[in-house]
Amino acid sequence: MPVKRLTQLAVPVGIVFIVVMLVVPLPPVLLDLLIALNITGALLILLTAMFVNRPLEFAAFPAVILVMTLFRLALNVSATRLVLLDGYAGKVIDTFGHFVVGGSLIVGLIIFVILLVIQFVVITNGAGRVAEVGARFTLDAMPGKQMAIDADLNSGLIDENEARKRRSEVHAEADFYGAMDGASKFVKGDAIAAIVITLINLIGGFAVGVAQLGMPMGEAVETYSLLTVGDGLVSQIPALLLSVATGLIVTRSTADEDMGSDILRQIGRRRMPLQVAGAAAISLCLIPGLPKFPFLLAGGLMLVLSSRIPKDEEQPESTPASLEAAATAHPDTPEQLVAEIQVDPLGLELSADMIDLVDTSTGGDLLDRVKALRRKVAGDIGVVIPPVRTRDNLDLPTATYAIKLFGVEVARGTAPSGTVLAIGDHLGSMPGETTREPVFGLDAKWIPAGLRHQAELSGATVVDRASVITTHLAEVVTTHAARLLGREDVRMLTDVLKKTHPVVVEELTPTQLSLGEVQRVLQGLLDEGVTVRDLVRIFEALSLKAQATKEPEALVEAARTALGPAIVAPYAVNGTVNVISLDPLLEQRMLEALRMTEAGAVIALDAATGQQVLTEILRIATEAENQDLRPVLVCSPQIRAGVRRMVQPSMERLPVLSYSELISTANVRSVGVVSADQTLAVTA
Repeated sequence: MPVKRLTQLAVPVGIVFIVVMLVVPLPPVLLDLLIALNITGALLILLTAMFVNRPLEFAAFPAVILVMTLFRLALNVSATRLVLLDGYAGKVIDTFGHFVVGGSLIVGLIIFVILLVIQFVVITNGAGRVAEVGARFTLDAMPGKQMAIDADLNSGLIDENEARKRRSEVHAEADFYGAMDGASKFVKGDAIAAIVITLINLIGGFAVGVAQLGMPMGEAVETYSLLTVGDGLVSQIPALLLSVATGLIVTRSTADEDMGSDILRQIGRRRMPLQVAGAAAISLCLIPGLPKFPFLLAGGLMLVLSSRIPKDEEQPESTPASLEAAATAHPDTPEQLVAEIQVDPLGLELSADMIDLVDTSTGGDLLDRVKALRRKVAGDIGVVIPPVRTRDNLDLPTATYAIKLFGVEVARGTAPSGTVLAIGDHLGSMPGETTREPVFGLDAKWIPAGLRHQAELSGATVVDRASVITTHLAEVVTTHAARLLGREDVRMLTDVLKKTHPVVVEELTPTQLSLGEVQRVLQGLLDEGVTVRDLVRIFEALSLKAQATKEPEALVEAARTALGPAIVAPYAVNGTVNVISLDPLLEQRMLEALRMTEAGAVIALDAATGQQVLTEILRIATEAENQDLRPVLVCSPQIRAGVRRMVQPSMERLPVLSYSELISTANVRSVGVVSADQTLAVTA
């Protein structure tokens, strides 16, 4: 039979055998073997609990506790049957009853009671309470952990596989602590059952010996009571081991090492506690009457151990001489001065009270999230943004952060310490500072972190401070991606593309377009929120268009046409795009009013007509959004750039597409037409 099959059948067969033990008498030899197996198995479980790094590494522990408890009770029943029937229950119980307790019933009962008190009153009660509190806190923390995982996923700190793994760990942890709460009740019930079984055996053995077998009272007590005490001790030793294992599991926090290594490493980390403990032990020798050797030995051992621990590293104080030497060693060279005066493309400044977000010793992970944000942005828009320079700024107000582009502040927000951001409509009853979510402008409130679970129950979305800052930074980077795309970045993208598509690159640059002209096209695409990940299609389209013109907007339109499916895809819902179109007469008038300027194409309509067009577009777009639709404005490619430049100031989030970009779209649904009659009537 395969080993896997044997492993699957071992536990079910063992449980069936335990049930049989409750009914069928066992010979003393087999009982001795099973008792030895019980003690050894309990010791193995205890050692396993000590060597795991995380409680979830022993996730089967609650089930093991139940099986071992049932096994021990079955041994109690079998031993009781042999003691009452034959006055003999094997060598193990006989040895515990006579040799271990010296053949004294009183001593045996006292030891049994002491073991019972240790297990029931101290270990089992404590473990049960810890398991109950752990289960409650784990369940209460589940929504917050799920939100943290989602925030890490959205910020790009982890990928989908890692997020799925963490979610499964959260559920497994909740299931484990819930099961441990029940398993602790098994251990407590086992201790109570041991008391009841022992009392029954004492009374039953005395009754059998005197009433049934006609023994003298003293002989009956000596024969049956000692065997009962031996049975109780044999049962209590593995029960005590399992109770200790239960306590270790429920009090074990996540660590990188096993419990023994963890304890020794933490106790032996500092010299001072060992030195004080050693000196205190040696000083006890001054008390008259106390033996000197044990305390001298213990104290000396502590002092020897303390001498083997290296001293804590001390930071030397900076003196004027050392500062002068440092200044001499590092003169203000032109290279250093130039490096200091250079402006960082992207910067994040934090007020003094927000430094905890970047302090890894207190759990701050903002820097890691910012690094992960660069990967996420590169995957979304196809541009590698420059490193984010994070620093503190004492001039910022309390709980404030600022985002800078090329040394100029472009965004600012707040993130008070000890709070989380709750986004929702039912937050009026909660204490906190009312604000607006920095990206979408939603109503929100900074509430105390302790009220996170309550806010989630009320239907609010709760986000931690680091996630708010990272999301805000991502929005700023995406909005200003065109400004962040430098000439060196274009060179890097071109060099990477040349390794896989050399012909495409060599045909375009520098033969037809310079890097600066390619940069202007990519910036034009990024400025309208178009990803430039598909550089192959962009470069191929530019190669064809550059043969006829090098006008930047014409090149941008050619690239957009090539990227049409990718541009339209974000606005398609179930394969359907909801469009706002312009009346052909209105388009013709706009084409006639099209003028080329240094800033690009503009539509020079008179003020009244232009305002009427914008009003009508805004009205149709608002009606569509009220129906949970995401409309786009479409027009002919010749005027698309001018139309976008006209509507952008008042409707920044309304996409403007051309008909050529919609060619590959399966379904197009009109949500409104801006009619020429409505607009021209104003000027008539």
